[in-house]
Parts: sequence; structure tokens; C-alpha cells
Amino acid sequence: MIAFIGTGLLGANFTRALLRKGEKVRVWNRTASKARALEPDGAIAFEKVSEAVRGVSRIHITLSDDAAVDQVLAAAEPALETGAYILDHTTTSMQGAIDRTKIWAEKGINYIHVPVFMGPANALDSTGYMLISGDEQLIQQVLPFLSTMTGKVLHFGPEVGRAAAIKLMGNSFLVTLTAGLSDMLGVGKSMGVPNEDILKLLENWNVGASAPARLERIMSGNYDNPSWELQMSRKDTRLMLEAAEKAGRHLAILPACAAEMDRWLDKGYAHKDWTIIGSDHR
Repeated sequence: MIAFIGTGLLGANFTRALLRKGEKVRVWNRTASKARALEPDGAIAFEKVSEAVRGVSRIHITLSDDAAVDQVLAAAEPALETGAYILDHTTTSMQGAIDRTKIWAEKGINYIHVPVFMGPANALDSTGYMLISGDEQLIQQVLPFLSTMTGKVLHFGPEVGRAAAIKLMGNSFLVTLTAGLSDMLGVGKSMGVPNEDILKLLENWNVGASAPARLERIMSGNYDNPSWELQMSRKDTRLMLEAAEKAGRHLAILPACAAEMDRWLDKGYAHKDWTIIGSDHR
């Protein structure tokens, strides 16, 4: 028997996937109707989280944040069995994951933070990525069933909280990527580029393939022999900003990039590779 706590878009599809694999799943959600909506799929819905977890040794959680996880686990605590596994897929703070791991271990409960890079479709199809770190013996105990729920489990070593940090770091890329795409659209629309041409470019030019090499260059600290000089990158950025300003288009990311480039130009790095703007964090 499995309990799934939190049946929003992600949790609901995780539950459906488990049911399709023949698992028996109890469900609970703060909005009870979302849990009951899974009953036609074969789930057993409960009004109280304590009843959903009673007698269950494997409990999955997909909630909104640290506060929600702490609140729900506090309500579930009286019914939790010693030795139970709590597998928390919520995106939380690193410190929250560290604190919960310690607190629940002291109570005889195995709390493991397993954040994911998975959308609802991934949860239903058991694709995407789960992240895990912490006690190796405990990880080996849970890997067999986690592996059936995702395309790949990425193991980031023994440090508790490292998976939470990796998840937030990855999400920072997704946030800035989306803002960057918005700016790209803004620049394109400023010059009358139609959507089909924008899509054609990205369908043929796999810019994402260059990300690992670009990251390695930033981390290497070697910005000599540039492939794109900082001064030339800044010139192109000026042209983008001018086009957007002329068309009255708001840009979110490029103005900040221009300011950062100017900071490095003022330091005398005009002829270095433009990736030097990331060197503060290497």
C-alpha cells in the first residue's frame, strides 16, 4: 500500500501511473475533491491525512512549499509507523530538506527529499528526472521503486540537501530561459519577424547543445582566445535594445545583461570571451 499526499497536477498523475502499475494507492489532498477525483482510477481517498497514512510504509508527497510540508506532516505524525519512508517530491529550500531529514530520523521515520524535473505528462509516463542525495544505505533501499516512477534518478552523493539545491539551481535556469525567450520574441517582433521564422530558427539551430561547453568555459576561468569578444557581444546587445526601444517593446533580461557587460568592460576586458560575465560565480 502506498499513500500519495498532495494530488494536484503532478501528484494526481503520479497516482494514476502507480495505479496502472497495479499498486494500491491511498490519496489525500487539502482540497478533498481533488483526491476524490482519483477514485474512478482506483485510488482510495481520505478526508484526513492521518487516516491516509495509517499503516502505510511508503508515503509520497507533492505539496507547495516548506510550510505546507511541515504542516501536513505534523497532522500525519500520530499515524506514521516507525520505519516508514516519506518521499518528498516538493520543491523546497535546502535548509528545509536538511532539517526535516534530521527531525524525522530522530523520530524513527525515513524522510528522503526527492525533488523532480518532471511535469504532469512525465509523472503519468514515468519519464523525466528525480534527484536524490543523502544516506547511501537509505537511498539504495528506495531506488528500486523510485526508478519505476521516472526516466532516471540522478544521485548527487551523501550530502543531505544537495538534491534540493540542485533543483532550485535548475529551476533558476528554467526561469531565466523563459524570460530570455520572451526577450528574444520581443527583439524579433520589434523588427517584424513572424512567429514561424522564430520557430524555424530554433528548430534548426540547437542553441541548447552549446550550454555544457559554455558552462565549462565559465567555470574554467580561461577567457582568452574568444569565440565572441565581450565588446562585440555588447555591441549586438545595444542593437537589440535599440530595436526594442524604437518599437516600444519591454525587455526583461537584456537590460540587466547589458549592465553586467558594461561592468566588465569598465574593468578592461573588452577583448576577452564574453562568458567572463559569469566568472563571479565560477
